[in-house]
Amino acid sequence: MIPNVCLSRIFGALLWALTLNFFATPGRAQPAVDTAVVYQNAQFIAGDGRVLDDGVMVVRAGVIEAVGARATIPVPPGAATVDLQGRTVMPALIDAHAHIGYEAYTGWGAEHYGRENIIENLQRYAWYGFGAVFSAGSDPLELAREIEAARQAGAYQGARLLVASGMAPPGQGPNAAFLAHVLAVEARTGQRILRGVATAEQGREAVREIAASGSGYIKIWVDDRGGAQEKMPAEVYQAIAAEARLSGIRVLVHQQAADDMPGLISAGVSGFLHGRIGPELDDAMAAAMAARNIFLVPNLGLSELRSERLADDPFLTDLLPAAVVQRLGDAFDARSPAAPSPSDELALREGVARLQAAGVDIVLGTDAGAVRDHFFGYAGHRELEIFVRLGMTPLQAISAATGLAAQHLGLTDTGTLAAGKRADFVVLDASPLADIRNTRRIHRVFLGGEAFDREAFQQAAQ
Repeated sequence: MIPNVCLSRIFGALLWALTLNFFATPGRAQPAVDTAVVYQNAQFIAGDGRVLDDGVMVVRAGVIEAVGARATIPVPPGAATVDLQGRTVMPALIDAHAHIGYEAYTGWGAEHYGRENIIENLQRYAWYGFGAVFSAGSDPLELAREIEAARQAGAYQGARLLVASGMAPPGQGPNAAFLAHVLAVEARTGQRILRGVATAEQGREAVREIAASGSGYIKIWVDDRGGAQEKMPAEVYQAIAAEARLSGIRVLVHQQAADDMPGLISAGVSGFLHGRIGPELDDAMAAAMAARNIFLVPNLGLSELRSERLADDPFLTDLLPAAVVQRLGDAFDARSPAAPSPSDELALREGVARLQAAGVDIVLGTDAGAVRDHFFGYAGHRELEIFVRLGMTPLQAISAATGLAAQHLGLTDTGTLAAGKRADFVVLDASPLADIRNTRRIHRVFLGGEAFDREAFQQAAQ
């Protein structure tokens, strides 16, 4: 005899399958059907600051047709209904700073960079509830476009891939260890990733080339790496930013020193991917950023990467081979981790409050993939937890990872739960407004209205 609990699980799985067309090849997207699906009896977090505690969302052909309070949204004739009693729905997350393709979990580096591993990384993001990822300056544009076109054509199901063209002084940019791997990928693929510019005219010409390629993003490095590299001069990044504005290209900046930020703000860059949020970012600088709608990605989790024993966290280890889990545990046990100091923590809390008071948008980004063991997807949930620890409300943190991230990356069809947007959303078993760690309690992930098969991906990953 099958135990009642098993019967319940089997019945539940069949109900979801029949209602939502789950008979799909794992990892392969299926054409969205034209039948409306109504999700009801749930809390809906819109991603723009709005919350519906008893809402309804109608999805048809992969697009949100309507979302609102129960009394305001009629059920379309013939619609399938899904009762989400006690659950929460939020937009799929967006990582606005990562480096896709180099992390293969059993290793890291240029030798792993290729179509198969990139798709695995994008599916891993989907498993964690992410609908899009911005890979910042470390990818060949042509290959990335081929992979994204395949996703759009239904060849696989995973997070949307956005990439930036990289620009730095000649032979520089990423740190020395990462730079060698980026150059190796360039050599193997025969496709350009980094453009070296030494003068303002070279910068303008490089932007014109990038504009002709159709790229919408440029990543520049303004960092001397502690004296190991040449820092991009102000006249060069000013020329890059001015030329980029003519073509509607967003310029995102890697910088580590706060004293470089005023010049970059004046130049009109779009955002900082390693923004400093300590006392060095003062009220005047924050006000200048807000006035120009310049966003900031603080990458806070990167500095805490080695402070916790990740091998003990099933939210990570459920997707890792046993040998990798063992290596993580052994590495942690062999060192003396240090938690953030109280003074550093206070400075960060004050910095977050100062930016919020000025109206600066803090956006979620992780820098995942730039170094080994900074894991895609998982790092984003940790970043959300750090945001809340430093004083953001859970609702503000979720907006930073959804609506605001989409806005600043120019994604007009995703990031919020609203009519006309793609049905990219996550169903949670508990509300993250009560505890931000509830973003980990993922019940289902939907991309373009189609459920991502988390179970099949998890089995394959292990």
